[in-house]
Amino acid sequence: MEMTSLRTLPNGGSLKPDNLRHSQIGKPVNFCCSKYLQSAAISKHILRPALRFNSVPHLTHVSSTPMADSTSSVLSRVVPQPECGGHAKSDNVSPNLTEIIVIRHGETEWNADGRIQGHLDVELNDSGRQQAMAVAARLSREPRISVIYSSDLKRAHETAETISRSCGGLEVIKDPDLRERHLGDLQGISLREAAQSQPMAYKAFLSDRSDQVIPGGGESLDQLYQRCTSCLQRIAKKHRGERVVVVSHGGAIRALHRRASPHRRSKSKIWNTSVGILHLSDKDDWTIKLWADISHLNETGFLDSGFGGDKTSG
Repeated sequence: MEMTSLRTLPNGGSLKPDNLRHSQIGKPVNFCCSKYLQSAAISKHILRPALRFNSVPHLTHVSSTPMADSTSSVLSRVVPQPECGGHAKSDNVSPNLTEIIVIRHGETEWNADGRIQGHLDVELNDSGRQQAMAVAARLSREPRISVIYSSDLKRAHETAETISRSCGGLEVIKDPDLRERHLGDLQGISLREAAQSQPMAYKAFLSDRSDQVIPGGGESLDQLYQRCTSCLQRIAKKHRGERVVVVSHGGAIRALHRRASPHRRSKSKIWNTSVGILHLSDKDDWTIKLWADISHLNETGFLDSGFGGDKTSG
């Protein structure tokens, strides 16, 4: 997909840190720029700018500290950082919890076209690779990341490998339990075609029932939830007192939000390479510290109409 010139915000101004909403310690946070996106014209092939900041902080702090340079300058500094990797207990992480930095994979051509991927193995497009480089540059400044876990699907694994290269060659462990929801007969077709070509699967997909499976071997939301949350709990138990990166998919990440905040539905779309931070304690308490943040995509951009990352994620 061709990169087009990026646009400024509708009001012609620039975003400052006090435009953003931050959480108090221990409280969930929705951290994105959706109110600016809603007021912008939507075009399928126009890349939108994200938030602009002056520096990249450690992700563990949700504060008004500026967060990122322009991506062009950040990308020129994607080099291994000695403080990024390490197997010792991580700096600033309590020994009785695990900090998990959750990343959605970069963009694919099927995201751009509105085509349902599910378990089908689609690779990143050029924009997705640039997004992966941008989030990798951001994470390269994060101290003491122990390991990276990734879905075994190409779009997630390539994103994870890009992060690994920026973090001094951290180990990337593939785990199929981090895959996107299996969407059965809908996989490989566009959502706009689904109502006519696969009416039963389409109806199941839009059902409000969390136990509704999708014809053709697809999963229910409950099955997705069980698979993804159990996987994250295993990772957290193995890496107590450490900082870990997990690269997954929109639907899977929404399931993690449901576990961490069961009474508050996420209003934020899970954009490609958006960053979330979860704290999982040894008492099995889950806390959201940051959610759906895309401040590293200030020049690389993202599709505000790209498919996936919301309730229709696939």
